[in-house]
Amino acid sequence: MSNFSNDNSSNLSSMERNWEQHVSKSVANILNKSLAGEELSVEEGVELFEIRGSGILALMMVADSLRKRNVGDQVTYVINRNINFTNVCIKRCGFCAFSRDHRLEQGYFLPLEEVIRRAKEAWELGAREICVQAGLPPKMDGMLYVELTKALKKELPDMHIHGFSPEEVLYGSIRSGLSIHEYLIALKEAGVGSLPGTSAEILNDSVRNVIANGRITTDQWIEVIKTAHQVGIPTTSTIMYGHIESSLDKSEHIALIRDIQKETRGFTEFVPLSFIFEEAPMHAAQLIPNLRKGATGDEVIKMHAVSRIMLNDHIDNIQVSWVKEGHKLGELCLHAGANDLGGTLINESISTSAGASYGQLTRPKELRDMIRDAGRIPVERDTLYRTIKEYGHKEALSELDSPLDTVSSDIFGSYDQLISSKEFRFRDNSTPSFSIAKKDS
Repeated sequence: MSNFSNDNSSNLSSMERNWEQHVSKSVANILNKSLAGEELSVEEGVELFEIRGSGILALMMVADSLRKRNVGDQVTYVINRNINFTNVCIKRCGFCAFSRDHRLEQGYFLPLEEVIRRAKEAWELGAREICVQAGLPPKMDGMLYVELTKALKKELPDMHIHGFSPEEVLYGSIRSGLSIHEYLIALKEAGVGSLPGTSAEILNDSVRNVIANGRITTDQWIEVIKTAHQVGIPTTSTIMYGHIESSLDKSEHIALIRDIQKETRGFTEFVPLSFIFEEAPMHAAQLIPNLRKGATGDEVIKMHAVSRIMLNDHIDNIQVSWVKEGHKLGELCLHAGANDLGGTLINESISTSAGASYGQLTRPKELRDMIRDAGRIPVERDTLYRTIKEYGHKEALSELDSPLDTVSSDIFGSYDQLISSKEFRFRDNSTPSFSIAKKDS
């Protein structure tokens, strides 16, 4: 880039006029193909993931152009709360620092009244979504997820329940004796509005068997997701990267998500999730050779950009996770194809327990500030990307009355406080069911 002048505006205009000079002819052809609205192959996706140096700026520009073309300059967010009602889990995934064995002192299980209390508190603070996910406790009542949803909807009929990953749906199906289709119908009738498309990690069993042996398989994940879409339950879609996966693994994963979307049209968004390594068991115990310490900054930018480019015209919304990337890198991803900042995530615990250092809550005002800093228009949305309120480029006095912007975060507690407390300790001889779960005396 030595031909650039010292003037920043000149640099930018020069790059915009001559971005093809900063990539190979092959990459330039791929990027021009995407700008022409043509679908990229897996092999072309791999080539984009392998871009280095100033070529990343060209990749960002193309992704940003497609973002603007498809969704404009609005950047969305949702006010929501995470309710991870138990951390006890029968699985031992190498990347998960959240789960605990049922015999450990740090295992907890929130009784129904506490789950409802948290949901009501979130509603009073402006949340219109609760994200309900948890571990897979042993001896669980197979209808636990269904009964929990019914109880929540009875108390808060207008609250959107974004709940139960494909792993949980499969577990509930097995424990209840119902088919996946029957179980999803029961969840829908109970009031589940959408499923988080988590437990995807990398949709390649050779990778899954290393980082999460015994976890839901690729085919099972696809079955749950497709069935959910068929019965009218929309889902998100995700990828976890920065561990042992290759560029081919990432490109194939995105292409698979694209193929499902072309068939079902049931995905609301795609969410790249970089691996948080600090407290992950497979890093702490050095269980896996050549395990990377999460994604680099360049990898994060490329993941969001390539996702936008490969999913163009299929999935409009590319979400950047401030929990994983922090506010600064998250804001930069808004210039690399992303158009959504996810949720406020009151009580985010899963990434925090793995070592993420960006907190368990981002307030609505902070999200709007990030969006405005990027030169975009803040929009509060609901789970299904319907606009609740559009804000202007500048802060207005009316924005200061959001209760979540002013309430002390101390009222929500923390994951560390929860696992060190005896109040909700999981009992070894219990059968997890919200009809019998009670606080320890």
